[in-house]
Amino acid sequence: MHGIDTSSAPPPMPGDRPWWKELTGYHWFVLVVAMLGWLFDTMDQQLFNLARAPAVAELTRGQQGGLDPKTVAGLTTMIFMIGWATGGLIFGVLGDLLGRVKTLIITILLYSAFTGLSALSVGIYDFCFYRFLTGLGVGGEFAVGVALVAETMPDKARAPALGWLQASSAIGNCMAAIISMILGEMQAQGSLLGWEAWRWMFVIGTGPALLILIIMARLREPEKWLEMKARRDAGDVPPGFVSLFTELFSDARWRKNAIVGFLLGFTGVVGLWGVGFFSFDLLRAVLKEHFSTENLAPEELNGKLAYWTGIASLLQNIGGFFGVLAFSVITQRIGRRPAFLLAFLAAMGATLLTFSSLKTFDDIYWMIPLLGFCQLTIFGGFAIYFPELFPTRLRSTGISFCYNIGRYFASVGPLTLGLLASNVYGQFGEVQSWRYAGMTMCSIFILGMVTLLFAPETKGKPLPE
Repeated sequence: MHGIDTSSAPPPMPGDRPWWKELTGYHWFVLVVAMLGWLFDTMDQQLFNLARAPAVAELTRGQQGGLDPKTVAGLTTMIFMIGWATGGLIFGVLGDLLGRVKTLIITILLYSAFTGLSALSVGIYDFCFYRFLTGLGVGGEFAVGVALVAETMPDKARAPALGWLQASSAIGNCMAAIISMILGEMQAQGSLLGWEAWRWMFVIGTGPALLILIIMARLREPEKWLEMKARRDAGDVPPGFVSLFTELFSDARWRKNAIVGFLLGFTGVVGLWGVGFFSFDLLRAVLKEHFSTENLAPEELNGKLAYWTGIASLLQNIGGFFGVLAFSVITQRIGRRPAFLLAFLAAMGATLLTFSSLKTFDDIYWMIPLLGFCQLTIFGGFAIYFPELFPTRLRSTGISFCYNIGRYFASVGPLTLGLLASNVYGQFGEVQSWRYAGMTMCSIFILGMVTLLFAPETKGKPLPE
């Protein structure tokens, strides 16, 4: 039988190998542990988004002269994001000083413990206090997890691995949605032992603390960080909390990168937390109108709303999972800046479409996944781009600054949306007020597009040192 003679064909070059073939067993272990840490982190975040409306409704019920529930919902989210930003700054620096692994353990313990304590809230004040402390852990985990993966992976595998790390956030969000759906169905049947579904959501949020045992058993610090620590111990790298921020802003290159990253992070966070995740509140308002003709008992109505909000969250984050992976593929072809531009344009269009046009059950099945795909695509870019802006000695600090300092400013986004919905557009009714508020707020994506004019292109370059 005749065929093509391949005996003299050259062997494939190492650069032609798929990225995953560059990874050893330990590389895979690091990636999986980092993904689990971020997955459970985002699960706890999303449990809050899904529990926010019923929690606020129960905790403000019967109060005289209190704030409008929409405003309170925005306020609780703002406080959570302030905690997130504070934790990001504190633990981002500790990640550079103490090490990626030790800091990862502390942050996971924090967000797990105080998510669970949120279930015991008796009023808005203690609820907000628990949300702030949860935010401390949530904010710190991302930066050290990203730095750990970026510094451990081979150069060729870095961007795809970070893409999968960020995509795991959508899996965590989907887990939260499934939890909401199951608990909503149980609540509708009256089988939650007297507690509403939102309290059980927070109880389940304590589970990630078990991941700490796996981390302590085998995870070790990256070689890049150990080399930097040796230089710091020898006096070649300035020690201390303040010196890291001083160096970040005294060097023109790192200062520019920090400002660019901050503005990109601010845009994405406001777009998602100040608009995108309030699509659940819009949906609840739409569904209340739908179910109002069925004369449901309050417990049954709340159960149905929890169930369908879970469906929407599940669909949104399935879309988000593919959106994050899409960024990691697209950016390897066209670069970081063009990929971000496409992502901002898509997020703005999908947000306008959803808040203006979501009206029926059929709309849920295609608008919500599209919204998730377009908005979470941006966050896939953050995981890949931010580590490429800073050297090892400043990497965790720089990532935290970009991803978290914007939350101090972005934290007013949810409050602004709530005020717009209640005070500015409130006279148009519950559904229309959420529509107009969301459409107004999505103009934030223009800021991200303008920022790209000043952003450095890092595609194909090694991590800076």
